[in-house]
Amino acid sequence: MMLHTPKITGITGRPVIRQLDEAAINRIAAGEVVERPASAVKELVENALDAGASRIQVDIADGGKTLIRVTDDGCGMTAEDLPLALSRHATSKIDGSDLLDIRSFGFRGEALPSLGAVGRLTITSRADGEAAQITCEGSRMSPVKPAALTRGTVVELRDLFFATPARLKFLRSDRAETQAVTEVIRRLAMAEPLVGFTLRDVSGGEARVLFRADPASGDLFDALGARLASVLGRDFIDNALRIDAEREGLRLQGYAALPTYSRGSSAQQYLFVNGRPVLDRMLYGALRAAYFDVLSRDRHPAAVLNLIADPQRVDVNVHPAKAEVRFREPDAARSLIITALKSALAGAGHRASSTVGAATLGAFHPVYQMDRPSQQSLSRAFAFQAPQGFAEASQAPAFTPGTAPSEEKAQPHDEHFREHPLGAARAQLHENYILAQTATGIVIVDQHAAHERLVYERLKRQLAETGIRSQPLLIPEIVDLSPTDAARLLDAAPDLAAVGLVIEPFGGSAVAIRETPAILGPVNGAALIRDILDELADQGDSNLVRAKIDAILSRMACHGSVRSGRQMRVEEMDALLREMEATPLSGQCNHGRPTYVELSLHDIERLFGRR
Repeated sequence: MMLHTPKITGITGRPVIRQLDEAAINRIAAGEVVERPASAVKELVENALDAGASRIQVDIADGGKTLIRVTDDGCGMTAEDLPLALSRHATSKIDGSDLLDIRSFGFRGEALPSLGAVGRLTITSRADGEAAQITCEGSRMSPVKPAALTRGTVVELRDLFFATPARLKFLRSDRAETQAVTEVIRRLAMAEPLVGFTLRDVSGGEARVLFRADPASGDLFDALGARLASVLGRDFIDNALRIDAEREGLRLQGYAALPTYSRGSSAQQYLFVNGRPVLDRMLYGALRAAYFDVLSRDRHPAAVLNLIADPQRVDVNVHPAKAEVRFREPDAARSLIITALKSALAGAGHRASSTVGAATLGAFHPVYQMDRPSQQSLSRAFAFQAPQGFAEASQAPAFTPGTAPSEEKAQPHDEHFREHPLGAARAQLHENYILAQTATGIVIVDQHAAHERLVYERLKRQLAETGIRSQPLLIPEIVDLSPTDAARLLDAAPDLAAVGLVIEPFGGSAVAIRETPAILGPVNGAALIRDILDELADQGDSNLVRAKIDAILSRMACHGSVRSGRQMRVEEMDALLREMEATPLSGQCNHGRPTYVELSLHDIERLFGRR
């Protein structure tokens, strides 16, 4: 083993405490605040938002490595303010008396001096009087001088990390850095729908618009819906549920997509706290928990949610980039997200994503025969090539529109079913799919997946009414844990007991498993406890036992539902459709796949070229 030696030594051989100069202090601060060009863009755009800007334009070159220019129409700064703006811990956003009452994006006063320490920074601004300009290179400030500017502020940062060239080696390609800047602007655009954003790439002297979002109008949800349609696409907003819930002084607003609009990754999950974009594990864990019963583990929900709380109940000063927050009552925030989303999903009933129908239409391949000969030409050709007398004998009666083999016309006995969302059953295809006619088109239902979901929801209701029975173990199973894990597990003991898993302390850091959920049968208690601890450490809560119980109910529903290949009478198919309409979450099966596809008459006519 190596002998321990001090990391820093002085002339005498012992560590010496030194006072760093201002330039070194700013470069160290820049290492925390400015990780890459996207970090600099985030700080500058947030400053513009705090200044009350209604339009913000961002220009970058070479991924932001050689140029970042942010132009806004905010309140601006005076010539006297500019030197202070480049001083550490000088800010107009707080007075320092209460660090918990923060209502702006920025508050530390570190961004501008940090950027001036690692790049060539120029600030031009105008408040009420004349415009002024100041420059800063490597923490060296120039005198303030007059400038020309109509209103607002222009911050230009050139040659990022020129003062710390070693940092340049850790940057990625220009394309990757440009994508990171674009993602930052997208997030801030979703947080501020009433503000216009423009991002341009001016590399090579030509301006190319990478992102543009004009200011939205209307009330909060109208403006947010229009902005999300612009940023995430119309499909998201068409398949999203409006969320507006309040509980214990917290409010959750935004949009959450239907389970059948799930994604292959978490790329379309955007969470905000008081309008601030955050990457908080607890909040993302709550989002996953709200969808865990309707999505398989390899699918991810899409959502844009803003959690509004009194600033006194949220500490945003726990991360250098303010990407994480700390709640005074984290359980209340988590509970609000889960209950609000579950309530919205249940209220959606049988609704499924409209993209499912679009994908179905895309699977059709109409065959076009542009040069098909007429029936008269075909008849003459057949008559010319056929043996003598054969052509006349082989003529079949022509089909005449309006005639039928029987004069008896079908009188549908179920016209009133057309007023139902899922319509009236007309046929069963391949003994697995129900074809129903609606007032505006047709619906194709997967009978097994639909009935499986109905049975599953029925079993869950029965279990909620009777409770989860637990079975006492003849010999309690003892599990040795670390003191930290034991304390974390015992804190969650009341929640685990509610789902049938009863644990007790057993001296030291060991715990005893006294009872397990009866529906699970024999279980490996130690493995179950460690899996629960992993979820508690990762998400702050565990749904593992509940998920295992639901998985068993799902398997029971699968075996107790209508099987593929079974022929169904019309009455049975109609009853299934009516129950789907009355059952929450029936639009997707237990794994998040759609249980039905809806095609409008307009789309069907397009397939046949009638529109």
